[in-house]
Amino acid sequence: MRLSIVLPCYNEEHNIEGTIQDLRSWGAQEGVELEIVAVDDGSTDGTWGILQRLAGETSRIRLVRHERNLGYGSAVRAGCDAAMDAPITRSLPPGGERGSGEDHFIGFMDSDGQFKAEDWSKLLPFLGEYQFVTGRRLHRADPFIRKVNAKLFGILTFLVLGVWIRDINCAMKVWRRDLWPRIRPVHATGALINAEMFYRLHRLGIPWKTVPVHHYPRLKGVQTGAHLGVIFRMFRDLLALRREGFQQ
Repeated sequence: MRLSIVLPCYNEEHNIEGTIQDLRSWGAQEGVELEIVAVDDGSTDGTWGILQRLAGETSRIRLVRHERNLGYGSAVRAGCDAAMDAPITRSLPPGGERGSGEDHFIGFMDSDGQFKAEDWSKLLPFLGEYQFVTGRRLHRADPFIRKVNAKLFGILTFLVLGVWIRDINCAMKVWRRDLWPRIRPVHATGALINAEMFYRLHRLGIPWKTVPVHHYPRLKGVQTGAHLGVIFRMFRDLLALRREGFQQ
């Protein structure tokens, strides 16, 4: 199995190295052909320098950089696009023929240390039956206001887009590589990216599998999800996506 994991990063100088080392250790232990695509979304701290150093140590880390902060959704999308650009390789099985890349998967995970790489082992087994697998946090280790905002966002998404997903914004998702062009978000530049992906899956009639994962408190750095600018961007993207639905 080949797996490309996208790590969107914005001012994560205290967390990004630990996240990458966690992923590399897990990949080696599980025998996964792991590629890490780290996207620096206009960080103003030392994140980019750390990423450059780590990428210089191994060819398994690819870097994408935004000169200015474009938003969480833009970072995830850019990383997934970069993963699609990677050449498809596959070892020849005994007596077999070279594959077409169906064993190549793309996923993404937050870089802030609130998820552990070991939980990928819970999602990956379902990729034989489902094209898209998403995590659901068993116990969300976030401040109360973020939990409330998440509930309200889920309800709003259901009312506007007609799609209901428990823990829609859980940042552990993985899918078949060839699915990305069909579910690639067009409108979402920020927090709406998960909702737009599920909306496109729903319209395509593609089922997904939800798997419980662990969630840990953020120990370093500052969360940005509740900033007014992020919330405003989400409403703007949601309206654009809804207009698309009316036009189809």
